Amino acid sequence: MTGWGRFQGYNIASLRKDIISGTIVGVIAIPLGMAFAIASGVKPEYGIYTTIVAGILISLFGGSKFQIGGPTGAFIPILFAIAMEYGYENLLIAGMMAGVILVVMGLLRLGVLIKFIPKPVTIGFTAGIAVIIFTGQIGNFLGLKGIKRHEAFIDNMKELGMHISTVNLYSVLTAAICFAVVVLGLRFAPKIPGSLVGLLCASVVAALFFSGKVTTIGSAYGDIPNTLPSFHFPVITWERIRHLLRPAFVIAMLGAIESLLSAVVADGMSGSRHNSNRELIGQGIANIAAPMFGGIPATGAIARTATNIRSGAASPLSGVIHGVVVFLILLLFAPYASSIPLAAMAPILMVVAWNMSERKQFLQLLKLGTGDSLVLAITFLLTVFADLTVAVEVGLVLAVILFVKRMGETHLVAKVLPDPASVKVAAHMVTDSHDCPQIGIYNVEGPLFFGAAYRFNDTMPELGPGQAKLIILRMGKVPFIDTTGEANLAELVKQLQADGGKLMITGAQPQPYDLLKRTGLYDKIGAEHFFDHTGDAINAALGMIHTDRCAGCRHAAFRECAALSGIEEVPGRGVFKGRKPAVSGKLSSGIQ
Repeated sequence: MTGWGRFQGYNIASLRKDIISGTIVGVIAIPLGMAFAIASGVKPEYGIYTTIVAGILISLFGGSKFQIGGPTGAFIPILFAIAMEYGYENLLIAGMMAGVILVVMGLLRLGVLIKFIPKPVTIGFTAGIAVIIFTGQIGNFLGLKGIKRHEAFIDNMKELGMHISTVNLYSVLTAAICFAVVVLGLRFAPKIPGSLVGLLCASVVAALFFSGKVTTIGSAYGDIPNTLPSFHFPVITWERIRHLLRPAFVIAMLGAIESLLSAVVADGMSGSRHNSNRELIGQGIANIAAPMFGGIPATGAIARTATNIRSGAASPLSGVIHGVVVFLILLLFAPYASSIPLAAMAPILMVVAWNMSERKQFLQLLKLGTGDSLVLAITFLLTVFADLTVAVEVGLVLAVILFVKRMGETHLVAKVLPDPASVKVAAHMVTDSHDCPQIGIYNVEGPLFFGAAYRFNDTMPELGPGQAKLIILRMGKVPFIDTTGEANLAELVKQLQADGGKLMITGAQPQPYDLLKRTGLYDKIGAEHFFDHTGDAINAALGMIHTDRCAGCRHAAFRECAALSGIEEVPGRGVFKGRKPAVSGKLSSGIQ
């Protein structure tokens, strides 16, 4: 459902539901927005700005009725790496460029392509991101001093080991209080925003009993302003665009994947149906606008979207209200947020990482021991130990290679011989020694594309003196041919015609038939050599050779073929003459 149709049947009761759900999600979004911003290497208020601006625009212009947008955990390693390497200003520009890419993708109706990313790749990099988020909060949980953030996972782990002696027990106790409240809240009171309650409880305890003994947002990042920043358009140059194109593309791709996954989850929970292309456009608009107010890249947030639906949301207005609620809280309570301990925010992100880790599906895929398991493991390891960009690129390439290999293995070429007992055609592999000397009938099964070309070439018979001159290819089970497959057929036709032979094709499906016509191979083969049924092709082939003398035609396999097709041998002369087929109707029906 798109456009104003998402508000069809809207009334006062619907507005009441949207206000309630929007308020609940807005309250939940505040600690998450700040936590995601801090983990991404920027100031906490930038996460709040993103929640307000992007959250409102995604709900207004997106293609999902209940989608809640904002900063998410999936972006943390990417944004942190970009902020470290390029700086905050360039991070904003990369976010705007990603927004433009998303809008273009939506306008070109490419939303459906995101759905074709293999599951092992998405689960692999999602689990890897979860590990990075979880381990990245260990320092704040323990209150370690002097920790420096690095891009590399190994360097961050070394940093923790070097400073483990600086553990702050007050920070550990603060974090433990927040963690206990969040976990218990999720288990016994799932409708209560456990992250906010945990944050408040831990902050109050720290303020009353550990004041000055734990690091707070204010002591680490300064006070949070209670207003939106003034409108600022970053300075964009062609050099910056060229420099930031790769990180912008990564942000756009991950944003598209996350938002559409979230929209699919929303569809399953609500029974609605999202418009993937409109969703990309909405995400793009939000990411173009948010950096102008200091916001970081945003996408659909699965947990907040699910909370929105469970809270009774009736329309996209709940997402707009959620952004307004965050803005009002920023105006009224921003000074108090500066007193929040970093240790109290660490458990929130750890729980987020645990929930997004896809651990059950990860272990299930890993236990299969298949090519998908390999793709999963490599994508996961590269996400953790290299970076997300490399992981996704390698994972996709590996998945494509494995797919091509599997599809190539499904390709089969088999020799066909008539079976007089059943009046049907029985297949045996082309390595069988009982081959008809004049006519060769072959089953071709599976897509004939570049990944199967070697199997086609290896299993087709050798052509030349003493080999069959009439080749019948049964292609009813070939759904697809690419230009490489067409080139294989063209080579076969060329060799046959050079030896004075002919190729016949039966049962060609629409796509292969159309491609052969467009490439001109159809005309080279000849329209008269295309048949709907194999029985017709056999009769036509036998008609072409029934006056030929060939001592080899006494071969038992060819005699069977001749007998079933109404051809009888003139005794002692090696010549076959035609008569009315006795079983041609049955033959045709048996092998078409």
